[in-house]
Amino acid sequence: MSEPTQVRLRRDGPILVDGPVEVRDHDGTVRRADGPTVALCRCGASARRPFCDGSHRYSGFDGTCPPEG
Repeated sequence: MSEPTQVRLRRDGPILVDGPVEVRDHDGTVRRADGPTVALCRCGASARRPFCDGSHRYSGFDGTCPPEG
């Protein structure tokens, strides 16, 4: 059995996914990322969405997750 895919949330940053991955857009467009780790935008400011371009550093993004419950 292979190891499960890891998804990590960076503090005030992107979602990191162990690659390679395919990201399917709402309209069915497929974007492939073949790197060992893929960074997905959470702040909405990236010019490369759905991928992160580092814009969270300048957008004031607060990635604090609310408590579960």
